[in-house]
Amino acid sequence: MAADLFKALADPTRRTILDELAEKSGQTLFEICSRLSMKHQLGITRQAVSQHLAVLETAGLVETRREGRYKFHDLNTVPLRQITERWLVPDTSGPEESTP
Repeated sequence: MAADLFKALADPTRRTILDELAEKSGQTLFEICSRLSMKHQLGITRQAVSQHLAVLETAGLVETRREGRYKFHDLNTVPLRQITERWLVPDTSGPEESTP
């Protein structure tokens, strides 16, 4: 799972897609493509964005849901929290003493 996550985060376009979903979750493919084109001036095809979304979904960073004809993409931050918690060391030193 961690390998898929790091692979997904390695690409700057995928990170931009995640930024857009963090700003506004629940976007359709059309909305994501429009925002990438207009806001970030990325000349990328719908098929390429769809492939990036598939990588992000495999890594667990994007979840999809269907409502009628539309497929919505939502950001899922759980895998990121799992990675950060993996290497966090609990602070057992107690309160720090200040020196004058």
